[in-house]
Amino acid sequence: MDYTTQMDAAKKGIITEQMEIVAKKEFIAPETLRGLVAEGKVVIPGNKRHTCLDPNGIGSMLKTKINVNLGTSRDCKDMDMELEKVRDAVNMGAESIMDLSSFGDTQKFRRRLTAECPAIIGTVPIYDAVVYYHKPLKEITSEEWLKIVEMHAQDGVDFMTIHVGINKNTAQRFKDAKRLTNIVSRGGSIIFAWMEMTGQENPFYEHFDRILNICSEYDITLSLGDACRPGCIADAGDISQIEELVTLGELTKRAWAKNVQVMIEGPGHMPLNQIEANMKIQQTICCGAPFYVLGPIVTDVAPGYDHITAAIGGAIAAASGAAFLCYVTPAEHLRLPDVDDVKEGIIASKIAAHAADIAKGIPHAAQWDYEMSSARKALDWEKMFSLSMDPEKARRYRAQAKPEKEDTCSMCGNFCAVKNMNRILDGEIVNIYDE
Repeated sequence: MDYTTQMDAAKKGIITEQMEIVAKKEFIAPETLRGLVAEGKVVIPGNKRHTCLDPNGIGSMLKTKINVNLGTSRDCKDMDMELEKVRDAVNMGAESIMDLSSFGDTQKFRRRLTAECPAIIGTVPIYDAVVYYHKPLKEITSEEWLKIVEMHAQDGVDFMTIHVGINKNTAQRFKDAKRLTNIVSRGGSIIFAWMEMTGQENPFYEHFDRILNICSEYDITLSLGDACRPGCIADAGDISQIEELVTLGELTKRAWAKNVQVMIEGPGHMPLNQIEANMKIQQTICCGAPFYVLGPIVTDVAPGYDHITAAIGGAIAAASGAAFLCYVTPAEHLRLPDVDDVKEGIIASKIAAHAADIAKGIPHAAQWDYEMSSARKALDWEKMFSLSMDPEKARRYRAQAKPEKEDTCSMCGNFCAVKNMNRILDGEIVNIYDE
């Protein structure tokens, strides 16, 4: 192999096997994709040790991808349930799984994912350090933080969220800004607390070049974490978020100089009228690096329904340039999601992603809708089920209210406009009540 990373290959004019696979999925020319990878506008996460990976590309000019968060916690330790969520997520078409485990044998779970799962695998090493070292936060050393990054790389993860943008300067800006909900990022709050207690610089920022060397060795994509993402509508687009984004833009250029692929993480909570502008600001400051957003959640008052608030924001964000949507489940802000919550979150995010892809004119996106409309016109129920984003639910809903006539549904019956228009345009008599 005469290249180190996908970006390195792309810059050298090499079209890799992974690029060939992704180009075929995206209906674009391999050479076009290679150029986008070389520019940093598309990433193909794929650790060299994740040999069962089915590669996917992430970039605003490609189909919008979905990430599913899961993992064990102190209150929910069932690894088998988390693996069931993984299987369901992959079967439902999620391109990425992010392991946020914060309790138990996290390495065993992580290694099983990279050994068996074809989806992109991401992690947040800062969580695992707290679990792995079993000691007070302030006693973890800079070297120990970095060792966990290396461990995750060796375990085969394809991308890592590194909270590197909150350094001493951005932390001071945050303290001066007096936010309503402070820092809501778990990783961001952990590293901020560590910095406050030790008086030291963020080790991920201070030793960023060492992290880049690790990522280059294994071809890991860096997901630059947004420690200062807004956690409520009142904090959206504030100086803390923008200050950190500027730092992430500078770090992106440093990563590209070493041929390390980069994604930028984004909001968070944000009102509808700010989303498009926020996406454009990110694209400018971070030079077109793919944007990975949580939601954005567009209102704070819908616990139990945040898969919907996030899907609304996600559709607008992706249509405006975001490339990667982190799903949000109905359990957000309330508890660890169960299997049903995961399904609801995935479907909501897939709807948002597909709606955005239609708006952006992504190749073949609208074709799916055209085929569904053709099946509806033909009253071909089996075809409609097969084309549905959730075939099981569509089939179940129809079965729960069987119509008198198979070519209609219980909503309209003989009043069915589709059926009657088909008949009248074919020259037939339409009576409705007499049928």
